[in-house]
Amino acid sequence: MTAATDAATPRRRRSFKQDRDVEEWHGAYHPYDLIKEGIIAFVVVSLLVVGLAVIFSSPDDTPVTVKSWSTANPVDFATTAITELDGTSGTATYGPPYNSTTGASQSIGPISPESWFGVHHPIDTATDYVLAPLQTLPNTPEVQAAVSEYKSASPTQQAAWTKAYEDAVTKASFDNGKLTVPAGDYGPVATIIAGLTSMARSGALDGALLSTRQFYGADYTKPLLFLADGTYLADLGAAQHLSGDQWGMMNETGNYPGQAWLWLYTMWYQVPPFKTSANADFQVWGLMLVLTVLLALVPFIPGLRSIPRWTRIYRLIWRRHYKDLAAAAPGGTSP
Repeated sequence: MTAATDAATPRRRRSFKQDRDVEEWHGAYHPYDLIKEGIIAFVVVSLLVVGLAVIFSSPDDTPVTVKSWSTANPVDFATTAITELDGTSGTATYGPPYNSTTGASQSIGPISPESWFGVHHPIDTATDYVLAPLQTLPNTPEVQAAVSEYKSASPTQQAAWTKAYEDAVTKASFDNGKLTVPAGDYGPVATIIAGLTSMARSGALDGALLSTRQFYGADYTKPLLFLADGTYLADLGAAQHLSGDQWGMMNETGNYPGQAWLWLYTMWYQVPPFKTSANADFQVWGLMLVLTVLLALVPFIPGLRSIPRWTRIYRLIWRRHYKDLAAAAPGGTSP
């Protein structure tokens, strides 16, 4: 077959299927300056943001810090600090990526990403939250002696001191700027926790937990985990309807009932089996991954992709367009 004959032969076109193809648009076209509209939108939104910020100020609450926590509830801070020292806090027993606690990793059968990646953000709560920060304090010979005594003691002796203090600190009180705990055999632990509480209330502990070798200190992992181990932050979250059995999270404080676009995610934590599962985070993540993949594949699933056409919902969205077509068509009926 010659090239001329081949060019004259019409190509075979595949049959039109409504489930797969769309008709070519034969209507009118109107010019639209996208750059102009974008600049106008940017200027208007910028003016609104600046103007409203000046008039109403920020709606956010002040940041929660270790200083604000220890000032508002020093007993809760001390109660949490002793669990960091004896290694029984939530962070100390969390597992990867912070430590290698046996059996702490979440998994589904043999699938355990936490174990695969291992400990890549190591946190030793006793050292990082208590002993090392205290060693940075100047002119505190009593505290430094207590830290040295504790570090030189045997693990058995350390455990006896911390256990005794942990049992007693629930009955502690804070008066006249001093933490008071019922008398007991706590060794140097009472001095250590009292010193750490004073350090936290001064704001120095926040700085010690944020110290980094990098120029910009933007890693807030340590102070956030420390705060999460106590009850103060959880109580603030519950008051804003942010606990796990409530809305979960929101952008602006007081914006009840939270972020609607996250309801699909947080909803699963309220239903079995996720509600009572120790692996809820990983299971919900896996479920949302599957649902996201299905959503991405909607255009490729026959039948499912045709639901908008079958329900004719597009006619509601483009009702003005179809109204104009009906008015322009002969007899005033929509094609």
